[in-house]
Amino acid sequence: MSNALIPLAITMGDPSGIGPEIIAASLHKQPNNARNIVFGCPNVMARAIKVSKVGMTVRTLDQVGDADFAPNVIEVIPTSNFTSLPAYGKVSPECGKAAYDAIVQSIRDAVDGKVSGIVTAPIHKEALSLAGIKYPGHTEILADFGGAERVAMLLGNDEIRTVLVTIHCSLLDAIKGADFDAQMSAIRLAHEGATALGFENPRVAVAGLNPHAGEGGLFGREEIEIITPAIKAAQNEGINASGPWPGDTVFMQARKGEFDIVVAQYHDQGLIPVKYMGLEKGVNITLGLPFVRTSPDHGTAFDIAGQGIADSASLETAIGYAKKLVTVRMKETA
Repeated sequence: MSNALIPLAITMGDPSGIGPEIIAASLHKQPNNARNIVFGCPNVMARAIKVSKVGMTVRTLDQVGDADFAPNVIEVIPTSNFTSLPAYGKVSPECGKAAYDAIVQSIRDAVDGKVSGIVTAPIHKEALSLAGIKYPGHTEILADFGGAERVAMLLGNDEIRTVLVTIHCSLLDAIKGADFDAQMSAIRLAHEGATALGFENPRVAVAGLNPHAGEGGLFGREEIEIITPAIKAAQNEGINASGPWPGDTVFMQARKGEFDIVVAQYHDQGLIPVKYMGLEKGVNITLGLPFVRTSPDHGTAFDIAGQGIADSASLETAIGYAKKLVTVRMKETA
């Protein structure tokens, strides 16, 4: 079977959040022949259909190969089974475990080639912790179970894109972790990610760690001793990298079209510019995995869960990006 015919997995996310309802709303807008399978709880998805008022039904599958992709049907691999539905907007270990189980099973099926990629609905990190799960977020789960030596987050929209050197850790640990190897990995993955999105010889801007990119060593020497040598090493590999650029202006330059992608040193440096431009426009792509993974660029939104007012635009964007990236991979391996 070609990759174009292998279905896409969509994980349910935290059952107490907006994930299930934006999945229902998104799949209702997909073409009737769209090949999407939800990994999660059938009962939770049935409730999400009612909340979203989309006029669909749920069909439970024993395995991915049983799907027939009938119109107006959400097909679900039951990775959890709530007989008593969880309350909306509540953090609980049960929901954390259910969200985690859906992710793990989807990764196993992706590694086995049963699904062409994974789109993940939002999870709640505190719920994961309450469930005794050691991972702080999706990225770390995907890297471990996906067998990736190193991964990076690519966050972006139609105007700017960024890859993070460090991800879910304290700012102190981010500074310690932004070493030469981490810089090289992020620059390489940024180049690969931008290329996969259709940019030829992408222009990779590397942000500095310190104010004004260190101001020649006045505000720190990381730019001189770590970041600049990594940029030069990447250039020697044929990557069109430049910098280090001041973190407070580099995204404005990227938005003007001077760069195709920005390597940010830590979580908030990269995510604030992307999210400020609108959560409904953003998408999260995990680079470095042996399969495609995307997600919406927002959280569980417990405050509005169950009201049927959550915007599904970012998830729809994530599904579209996943299908595009699957197509690119299919051409590369043809």
